[in-house]
Amino acid sequence: MTMISRPGLGMLWGAAQIVLLQLGLGNVAIAQPAPAAPSAALPQASGEKPQRTTASYDDWILQCDKRVGPPPEKTCEIAEVIQVQIQGKPVPYAVVAVPRPINPKSTRMIVQLPVNVSLRGNVILQADKDDTGTATPFARCIASGCFAEFELKEDAVKKLRNGSAGSITYKNPNEQDVVVPVSLKGFAPALDALAKE
Repeated sequence: MTMISRPGLGMLWGAAQIVLLQLGLGNVAIAQPAPAAPSAALPQASGEKPQRTTASYDDWILQCDKRVGPPPEKTCEIAEVIQVQIQGKPVPYAVVAVPRPINPKSTRMIVQLPVNVSLRGNVILQADKDDTGTATPFARCIASGCFAEFELKEDAVKKLRNGSAGSITYKNPNEQDVVVPVSLKGFAPALDALAKE
Protein backbone atom coordinates (compact mmCIF):
# COMPACT_ATOMS: atom_id res chain seq x y z
CA MET A 1 0.00 0.00 0.00
CA THR A 2 1.24 3.47 -0.84
CA MET A 3 0.32 6.08 1.74
CA ILE A 4 0.70 9.74 0.94
CA SER A 5 2.26 11.21 4.06
CA ARG A 6 0.10 13.78 5.80
CA PRO A 7 1.79 16.55 7.75
CA GLY A 8 -1.11 18.75 6.64
CA LEU A 9 -3.49 19.37 3.77
CA GLY A 10 -3.29 22.01 1.13
CA MET A 11 -5.75 24.06 -0.80
CA LEU A 12 -5.36 25.90 -4.05
CA TRP A 13 -8.19 27.44 -5.95
CA GLY A 14 -7.95 29.40 -9.16
CA ALA A 15 -10.06 30.44 -12.07
CA ALA A 16 -8.21 28.14 -14.44
CA GLN A 17 -9.02 24.43 -14.59
CA ILE A 18 -6.67 22.41 -12.41
CA VAL A 19 -4.46 20.07 -14.33
CA LEU A 20 -3.27 17.15 -12.25
CA LEU A 21 0.10 15.68 -12.99
CA GLN A 22 0.69 12.07 -13.74
CA LEU A 23 2.90 11.19 -10.78
CA GLY A 24 4.75 8.16 -9.63
CA LEU A 25 4.04 7.69 -5.96
CA GLY A 26 7.46 7.86 -4.41
CA ASN A 27 8.30 10.17 -1.53
CA VAL A 28 5.57 12.82 -1.57
CA ALA A 29 4.10 14.92 1.20
CA ILE A 30 0.89 16.88 1.41
CA ALA A 31 1.33 20.65 1.64
CA GLN A 32 0.39 22.46 4.86
CA PRO A 33 -2.57 24.84 4.39
CA ALA A 34 -2.86 28.26 5.90
CA PRO A 35 -5.93 28.29 8.18
CA ALA A 36 -8.68 30.55 6.95
CA ALA A 37 -11.82 31.83 8.60
CA PRO A 38 -15.00 32.04 6.53
CA SER A 39 -14.75 35.16 4.43
CA ALA A 40 -16.44 36.12 1.20
CA ALA A 41 -14.49 37.73 -1.63
CA LEU A 42 -16.00 40.42 -3.80
CA PRO A 43 -17.32 39.25 -7.16
CA GLN A 44 -15.05 39.89 -10.10
CA ALA A 45 -17.11 41.39 -12.89
CA SER A 46 -15.51 42.26 -16.18
CA GLY A 47 -17.46 42.56 -19.41
CA GLU A 48 -19.03 39.22 -20.30
CA LYS A 49 -17.01 37.17 -17.83
CA PRO A 50 -18.90 35.39 -15.08
CA GLN A 51 -18.94 37.02 -11.67
CA ARG A 52 -17.18 34.84 -9.12
CA THR A 53 -17.55 34.80 -5.36
CA THR A 54 -15.60 32.62 -2.97
CA ALA A 55 -15.70 31.88 0.73
CA SER A 56 -13.21 29.79 2.71
CA TYR A 57 -14.22 27.32 5.41
CA ASP A 58 -10.96 25.99 6.83
CA ASP A 59 -9.74 23.45 4.22
CA TRP A 60 -12.86 23.75 2.02
CA ILE A 61 -13.83 26.58 -0.31
CA LEU A 62 -17.23 27.59 -1.66
CA GLN A 63 -17.13 29.07 -5.13
CA CYS A 64 -20.06 30.44 -7.13
CA ASP A 65 -20.03 31.72 -10.70
CA LYS A 66 -22.88 33.88 -11.93
CA ARG A 67 -23.29 34.29 -15.65
CA VAL A 68 -25.35 37.22 -16.82
CA GLY A 69 -28.27 36.28 -19.07
CA PRO A 70 -30.07 35.35 -21.00
CA PRO A 71 -30.95 33.36 -19.03
CA PRO A 72 -28.87 34.24 -15.97
CA GLU A 73 -27.24 31.18 -14.41
CA LYS A 74 -25.55 30.59 -11.07
CA THR A 75 -23.39 27.54 -10.42
CA CYS A 76 -21.82 26.77 -7.06
CA GLU A 77 -19.68 24.04 -5.53
CA ILE A 78 -17.52 23.36 -2.51
CA ALA A 79 -14.12 21.79 -2.99
CA GLU A 80 -10.85 20.84 -1.41
CA VAL A 81 -7.70 20.69 -3.50
CA ILE A 82 -5.17 18.26 -2.10
CA GLN A 83 -1.56 19.09 -2.93
CA VAL A 84 1.74 17.26 -2.82
CA GLN A 85 5.20 18.73 -2.42
CA ILE A 86 7.42 18.18 -5.47
CA GLN A 87 10.87 19.72 -5.31
CA GLY A 88 9.65 21.95 -2.49
CA LYS A 89 6.68 23.34 -4.41
CA PRO A 90 3.00 22.53 -3.80
CA VAL A 91 1.40 20.83 -6.79
CA PRO A 92 -2.32 19.91 -7.10
CA TYR A 93 -2.77 16.16 -6.74
CA ALA A 94 -6.49 15.53 -6.20
CA VAL A 95 -9.73 17.50 -6.05
CA VAL A 96 -12.81 16.59 -4.02
CA ALA A 97 -15.92 18.62 -4.92
CA VAL A 98 -19.63 18.76 -4.12
CA PRO A 99 -21.67 20.68 -6.70
CA ARG A 100 -24.97 22.41 -6.09
CA PRO A 101 -27.86 21.51 -5.96
CA ILE A 102 -27.88 19.41 -2.84
CA ASN A 103 -30.62 16.83 -2.54
CA PRO A 104 -31.34 16.16 1.16
CA LYS A 105 -31.57 12.41 0.49
CA SER A 106 -28.51 12.14 -1.77
CA THR A 107 -25.44 14.35 -2.26
CA ARG A 108 -23.18 14.08 -5.29
CA MET A 109 -19.43 14.18 -4.66
CA ILE A 110 -16.90 14.19 -7.48
CA VAL A 111 -13.29 13.12 -6.96
CA GLN A 112 -10.57 13.93 -9.50
CA LEU A 113 -7.37 11.88 -9.26
CA PRO A 114 -4.23 11.65 -11.41
CA VAL A 115 -4.37 9.55 -14.57
CA ASN A 116 -2.03 6.88 -13.18
CA VAL A 117 -4.81 4.65 -11.80
CA SER A 118 -6.07 1.13 -12.30
CA LEU A 119 -9.60 1.22 -13.67
CA ARG A 120 -10.29 -2.31 -12.40
CA GLY A 121 -10.65 -1.22 -8.79
CA ASN A 122 -13.15 1.05 -7.07
CA VAL A 123 -12.46 4.40 -5.46
CA ILE A 124 -13.29 4.26 -1.75
CA LEU A 125 -14.26 7.33 0.28
CA GLN A 126 -13.99 7.06 4.08
CA ALA A 127 -14.99 9.64 6.70
CA ASP A 128 -12.42 8.24 9.17
CA LYS A 129 -10.26 5.17 9.71
CA ASP A 130 -13.13 3.23 11.35
CA ASP A 131 -15.58 3.96 8.52
CA THR A 132 -16.12 1.07 6.08
CA GLY A 133 -16.53 3.71 3.39
CA THR A 134 -18.46 4.16 0.18
CA ALA A 135 -17.14 2.65 -3.06
CA THR A 136 -17.73 3.64 -6.67
CA PRO A 137 -15.97 2.86 -9.96
CA PHE A 138 -14.17 5.49 -12.01
CA ALA A 139 -16.64 7.28 -14.29
CA ARG A 140 -14.12 8.52 -16.89
CA CYS A 141 -10.54 9.55 -17.52
CA ILE A 142 -9.37 12.50 -19.59
CA ALA A 143 -5.95 14.10 -20.00
CA SER A 144 -6.26 16.12 -16.77
CA GLY A 145 -7.34 13.23 -14.54
CA CYS A 146 -9.67 10.36 -13.73
CA PHE A 147 -13.03 11.04 -12.13
CA ALA A 148 -15.19 9.10 -9.69
CA GLU A 149 -18.71 10.24 -8.85
CA PHE A 150 -20.25 9.29 -5.52
CA GLU A 151 -23.98 9.47 -4.77
CA LEU A 152 -23.83 9.80 -0.98
CA LYS A 153 -26.86 8.95 1.11
CA GLU A 154 -27.77 10.84 4.30
CA ASP A 155 -25.80 8.52 6.60
CA ALA A 156 -22.60 8.91 4.55
CA VAL A 157 -22.96 12.71 4.51
CA LYS A 158 -23.52 12.67 8.28
CA LYS A 159 -20.27 10.70 8.75
CA LEU A 160 -18.39 13.21 6.57
CA ARG A 161 -19.90 16.14 8.51
CA ASN A 162 -18.75 14.61 11.80
CA GLY A 163 -15.36 13.42 10.55
CA SER A 164 -12.06 15.28 10.63
CA ALA A 165 -9.60 13.13 8.72
CA GLY A 166 -11.13 11.18 5.84
CA SER A 167 -9.43 9.41 2.97
CA ILE A 168 -9.77 8.33 -0.63
CA THR A 169 -8.29 4.98 -1.62
CA TYR A 170 -7.69 3.81 -5.17
CA LYS A 171 -5.38 1.38 -6.95
CA ASN A 172 -2.36 2.50 -8.95
CA PRO A 173 -1.38 0.76 -12.24
CA ASN A 174 0.51 -1.88 -10.21
CA GLU A 175 -2.75 -2.72 -8.38
CA GLN A 176 -1.39 -1.30 -5.10
CA ASP A 177 -3.68 0.71 -2.83
CA VAL A 178 -2.97 4.44 -2.73
CA VAL A 179 -4.46 6.28 0.25
CA VAL A 180 -4.99 10.03 -0.13
CA PRO A 181 -5.89 11.91 3.07
CA VAL A 182 -8.87 14.26 2.85
CA SER A 183 -9.37 16.95 5.46
CA LEU A 184 -12.96 17.28 6.55
CA LYS A 185 -12.16 20.39 8.57
CA GLY A 186 -14.67 22.99 7.38
CA PHE A 187 -16.70 20.49 5.33
CA ALA A 188 -19.90 20.84 7.41
CA PRO A 189 -20.09 24.67 7.36
CA ALA A 190 -19.11 24.74 3.67
CA LEU A 191 -21.87 22.24 2.85
CA ASP A 192 -24.37 24.33 4.87
CA ALA A 193 -23.31 27.46 2.97
CA LEU A 194 -23.65 25.63 -0.36
CA ALA A 195 -27.19 24.58 0.56
CA LYS A 196 -28.11 28.27 1.08
CA GLU A 197 -26.85 29.34 -2.36
